[in-house]
Amino acid sequence: MEIPDYTSLQKRAAKMEIALNATPKHGPIDVVVDSTGLKVFGEGEWKARKHGVSKRRTWRKLHLAIAPETGEIVAEESTDNDKHDADLVEPLIDQVEPPIEKFYGDGAYDQRKVYDALECEAAQPIIPPRKNAKIWRHANSNDYRLPRDEALRQIRRTSRKAWKIDVGYHVRSLVETTMHRVKTTFGDKLRSRKPPNQKTEARLRCAILNRFTQLGMPQFVWS
Repeated sequence: MEIPDYTSLQKRAAKMEIALNATPKHGPIDVVVDSTGLKVFGEGEWKARKHGVSKRRTWRKLHLAIAPETGEIVAEESTDNDKHDADLVEPLIDQVEPPIEKFYGDGAYDQRKVYDALECEAAQPIIPPRKNAKIWRHANSNDYRLPRDEALRQIRRTSRKAWKIDVGYHVRSLVETTMHRVKTTFGDKLRSRKPPNQKTEARLRCAILNRFTQLGMPQFVWS
């Protein structure tokens, strides 16, 4: 049996379609989104090895959406490091098959295009408005009130901390746990050199981590 050489494997890897294989759900689900950086062996890394530490390092952003109920990754995108988190909201929610009930994200997602995308999906945004945020649609308007403005009004009446407790914003920490699991299990570097292969490698890691999650998660018992 002929064994494919490295070049053939590289070409095949770029074209692989990998399913995340999250556990199917019936009915709406919540999602929590965030991004993290993965180092790559690119020009910046080569310069660092040859000439010492460089100010410009090459890395990729891994954008994830997880289901807090199961801890599984339900959507994934990897991009260049100059892509803003808000730009990846639509590609992420397009991958989620069940309807989205609540969308949890940090202040980086406090942008009109994010709220517009979530409105199209009839998803409730749980996103803290930025500290210098202003009301977009005032109460004397004949149109309906925006969820984002209502969150800002509640923060002004009480406090940001009280709002986070009231809406269950602490759920967002689960995606940070997932990011930590990805890096602990597979490392914080991508081995592939070319961007298409790096995308495949990142998605394969997410699919494998989902399988690990389905096999069982640690259970903590207080004695």
